[in-house]
Order: sequence, then structure tokens, then C-alpha cells
Amino acid sequence: MAKAPLATSPLAPERFPNLMPVAGVELAVAETNSRYKGRPDLLLVRLAEGTAAAGVFTRSKAPSAPVDWCRAALAASGGQNVRALIVNAGNANAFTGKAGRAAVDAVATAAADKLGCAANAVMQASTGVIGNPLDPAIITGELDGLLTRFSATDWTLAAAAIRTTDTFPKGACRIAHIDGYPVVLNGIAKGSGMIAPDMATMLAFVFTNAALPAAVLQAILGPAVARTFNCITVDSDTSTSDTLLAFATGVNARHGVIQDASDHRLDDFKAKFEELLCDLAHQVVRDGEGAQKFISITVTGAEDDRAARKIGLSIANSPLVKTAIAGEDANWGRIVMAVGKSGEAADRDKIAIDIGGQPVTRDGMVLPTYDEAKATAHLRGREIAIAVDLGIGNGRAQVWTCDLTHGYISINADYRS
Repeated sequence: MAKAPLATSPLAPERFPNLMPVAGVELAVAETNSRYKGRPDLLLVRLAEGTAAAGVFTRSKAPSAPVDWCRAALAASGGQNVRALIVNAGNANAFTGKAGRAAVDAVATAAADKLGCAANAVMQASTGVIGNPLDPAIITGELDGLLTRFSATDWTLAAAAIRTTDTFPKGACRIAHIDGYPVVLNGIAKGSGMIAPDMATMLAFVFTNAALPAAVLQAILGPAVARTFNCITVDSDTSTSDTLLAFATGVNARHGVIQDASDHRLDDFKAKFEELLCDLAHQVVRDGEGAQKFISITVTGAEDDRAARKIGLSIANSPLVKTAIAGEDANWGRIVMAVGKSGEAADRDKIAIDIGGQPVTRDGMVLPTYDEAKATAHLRGREIAIAVDLGIGNGRAQVWTCDLTHGYISINADYRS
């Protein structure tokens, strides 16, 4: 019996955003019914000739076959003239040995034949259950039909097709200017559980019609990921399939030639690019499995930015902190615990903690003015703010997470059933 779809997260946006067409990008989806019934689970994106691509991938030592494929394909092509992206949901094609490698080879070869391009011009991503061999015919058998259904506007369907336990499709759009001329940036992502980024996280894809060389796009992507996707966590588990790919078609771009990522003409583009990634990353957290609360954690005064991020993630990944927030219990001692266990430099008597903007601790102890009822009232809301100042340096970071509820257990205990 098919399982009923999960209820939409209470933290979901009111609606899917309006994503504008991106010149040089066409989308098509299919229902393979291989795992999910009656919903799209396969996405094909056709990209214009000359499209540049950049990517960041999981640092897991057990990467999926599509991750290995994309790494090798980008290295072989230098990220230039990438022509397609294929994404399937329901089967991660991870830890599938020779069968996994054969499947990505077969899919790339078949797609390249249909599109008239080199096999290494076809990027691939898979998400779903680990360890089940993927029959490539599930994908290759849909290619002819997909080629008849291309659209420049079906972004909602594209975002829906890459979901697994996600309760809503995730998308974002921004307009940036280079040399005074507008370019479009669109992004879609999937992710709900197994979220603890160690590069990017889950699956995310960004498309723009800006004319940028692959090396420039890669130089923009890495730092932006570090401050967005690498600063979120749902459950501290890093996926085998984490993939974030960015594509620049150059179609209808009117700006001048860009050869260096430090070119100041890219300032607005880089700002909008990072803003878009942050939007998508936040949507992933808001769809955390079983999540009821979105938690922002700001760490200042750390030894350096790296230390601040590690301390922030120590708090964000603590089951004790996350369950206290789920239970609306203002147990600030758990925050102290998480700071202390991080292994980063800290002085107990300088740690300052605020909850919901209210000072809680100073000088190594709770403040006499601290009002626990006020803190509890803040925890009853959907948007939770925690701030920690170490008081020893200039390091700063912001990370985002969600609470840990019984819903997370229910979803994951029943995931393969």
C-alpha cells in the first residue's frame, strides 16, 4: 500500500516563488513510478551549447556513482560546454559498486546520443535509498518522451521531481546586474533529512544566463557555499549524494567579457548568487524532517570564523539543544554544554548567551534579571534566535537548524517501508 504523503512543513513558504525563464535552459519531467507513484521523479534539463558548469560535492568517503561521474566529467571538460542535467529521485545509486558505475555510464551515453553531445557533457544526480542498484532503463526509457516536453517555465514541476521526503518544492529567483545589464538566476533544491553539509548539501542546482567561464563560476560558488549550505544542519548526517551544480548559459547576456572572479563588475552578481543559495539553504532547514521550529544561531567573539562556525554547529547539532527547543524548554545549560564540547577556545567567564534577544548569561553565570518565562514564550514561536558571544576574538558565524521532534523518528524509522 502506498504511503500517504507527508503533511507540508509548518515552516514552509506560503507558495512556490515565481521563477523567470533562464535563456538557454529547458526543463522536462517524467513519472517513472519506480518508487513514487503518481508524481514526477525524473528531471531532464537541456542546456544551450557553450554552457559553463561548476560544482561542489560531498566529502563523504562513500560517494554515490553520480557524484563520481560529475567530478570526472567536470575535470575532463573543464566545465565547458555542458549540455544536460539528469536527476532521479527514489534511488541514490550509492554503494552500488560496478552496477552503479555502469548505470551512470549507460544514462550518460543514451542522453548524449539523444542530445548530440559528448557523454561527459551530461551531468547526473540521484537521491533516495542507498544500496539499491539502479536500473538505467528506468531513466533511459523516458528520454524520448522527455525530449517532447521541454519547457522554459516548468520550474515548480522541476523542483517537485527531485524530492524524496521533502514536503514542499524548493526554489528561488534573483535578478543581478553585470555592466548594468540584467541576468537571471534561478535555483532549485531538495533536502529534508540526512542534512549536515560538508561541501554543499543534498541536491541543489543553480542556472543563470550570465556569460561566465567555468573557472570564474567555480570561484564564485565555493565561498558562497561555505557561508550558506555549509552552515545548515538538520540531523548532523552528511549524505553520500550531496551535489550542488551551477550552470551559466551565456544566452542573451549583454554584459562585457568576464575573465576574473574578483572583477568588481561581478559584485552584484556574487551578492545575488549568495542570497539565492542562502534562500534555498534556509528552505531545506524549514523542511527538516519533523521540524516545527526554524533556529538561527549567531556566534561572535570566537577565536576566528572557523572556530565560530564549529561552535555554532556544535549547538545546532546537539540533540539535547534541539529537543529542548522542540519541548519549548528554555534549558540554556544545554547551550553552555554545546559550546564547551566544541573543542574550540573559550573562557567560561566570558561566554554570553542570549535567547530571543534576551540576555541570559554573563560573567560565567545566569543574570539575576533573566526572565525564564519570557524565554519560554520565545520558544513557543516558530522562529527561534540564539546568540553566543565568546568574548575572546573577532570570529563570527551564523548557522541555521531546526528542532528535533518525534516526527523525525517516525519518518526515518519508516523510510524504506
